[in-house]
Amino acid sequence: MQHYAKLIGLLGFALSVVLGATNASAEIERLKLNNGVVKADITPEIGGRLVSFSLNDQPNFLLLADLNTKDTRPQVTPESDNISYLGHEMWVGPQSQWWMQQKANAKRAVEKAVWPPDPYLILAKNTVLEHSAERVVLKSPESPVSGVQMVKAYALVPERKNSLRLQVRATNIRKENVAWDLWFNTRVPSNTLVYVPVADAADVLQKNLEDASNAPLVYTINDGVLSLDMTQPPAGKVSRKGKLMIQPSQGWMASFRDKQVFIVQFPLQPKSTIHPEQGQIELYNEYNPSNLAKGLMEMEVHAPYKQLAPKEFMIADETWTILEYKGPATRNAHVAFLRKLAPELGFK
Repeated sequence: MQHYAKLIGLLGFALSVVLGATNASAEIERLKLNNGVVKADITPEIGGRLVSFSLNDQPNFLLLADLNTKDTRPQVTPESDNISYLGHEMWVGPQSQWWMQQKANAKRAVEKAVWPPDPYLILAKNTVLEHSAERVVLKSPESPVSGVQMVKAYALVPERKNSLRLQVRATNIRKENVAWDLWFNTRVPSNTLVYVPVADAADVLQKNLEDASNAPLVYTINDGVLSLDMTQPPAGKVSRKGKLMIQPSQGWMASFRDKQVFIVQFPLQPKSTIHPEQGQIELYNEYNPSNLAKGLMEMEVHAPYKQLAPKEFMIADETWTILEYKGPATRNAHVAFLRKLAPELGFK
């Protein structure tokens, strides 16, 4: 009898382990926005991130990991590592300070760690403050790492049926000052063609991440527009990998893939307000033409760097627009399409 009881106990324990593993990678909750023209999915889980955005009849423009292979119920602590869910998430900057304004993980502070990002902002479940067919508002936990709490609002734009507005408020929850910027990080597939308005080549700083396998990125600046070029890596290299730090001439960037064009608009800031280690726009790309799934493109925007007194907050926003595109996949055609859109969207 004791033998059977022990066996049943072991089976029960094994079953709980299996169920626990299943639950850990369970499908995330999705809060849906849809106006019949565009649709977006936001989850209060895994950092309260935006996981999908597209035209109503088109596939997700964002790059999202296969969540069936990820722990979507992580236990968040100051020791947590990054989990690459992708989609769109919010960081604070500069990256060099990520673990320098905290006492929760002394080891990372001593090491001046630049990875991972704050787990309380990118992994933890958020509280749903509001949810309708047009608007979602989420609140993060208070972070002992960054010393802030974020409230994120995602709202369809009534007067622009193809647009979604993102607004983030970060409040200092400490009894002493903190200093950060707000950092929008949007992931799309690695071969997405991206364009940024640039007045001068001096406004672009290239951060090479070249090594034995990776060659630097290649870009073109012509007629006031920078394009990141998807060119084959040279002989002996598998991929292109690197980052561009850009001071744009206008508050937008755009990307094309398949039948959609995705445009990000934001308030243009003087270079003096952006932390000197960052650019207002940053493009990070890992491009392996023989295995596109191995890479990604990050379309990043930094808001001004500010010092916050206790209980003080700062706000930053972006407006996303997605439209149908039926033209050729060439730089000239893309730039002409964007210039045609300029009056409607309010950029040059």
